[in-house]
Amino acid sequence: MSKIHVSTTINGEPVEFLCAPQQTVLDVLRDQLQLTGTKEGCGSGDCGACSILVDGRLVCSCLMLGAEAEGHRIETIEGMAEGDELHPLQKKFVEMAALQCGICTPGFLVASKALLDRNPNPTETEVRYWLAGNLCRCTGYDKIVRAVMDVAAEMRETAR
Repeated sequence: MSKIHVSTTINGEPVEFLCAPQQTVLDVLRDQLQLTGTKEGCGSGDCGACSILVDGRLVCSCLMLGAEAEGHRIETIEGMAEGDELHPLQKKFVEMAALQCGICTPGFLVASKALLDRNPNPTETEVRYWLAGNLCRCTGYDKIVRAVMDVAAEMRETAR
């Protein structure tokens, strides 16, 4: 079977890879590019653990073919931190214990970033609605929602 050549940008860096026609972006990220922060939870787009941003849009990487990445700008959990400096959401998740086993955490963080990029002043209802596509079996959702709300408030204060 022939491979497809793909040129894309991942976490701000130009990347080229070969993939089989049926290979997902999740498979490429984890198996070929060694970006293992993005997790597979369900393989059917129901849990959000594999969430990435594609041109700023939240996408389940288990549902996107690797070939579809051609020419797009992809952001993964590995791209959230700036060097050694964690993103404010990452810091707050740790501070507020909004994580446990870590399978769902990258997806929640990427989804939360997508929300705050679009809406820096979400209500609690908007946060809960936005994160409804992400499932957690360990922590529950209150700590996660509170962490996102706290970061939104802190980012608004910093912007003043």
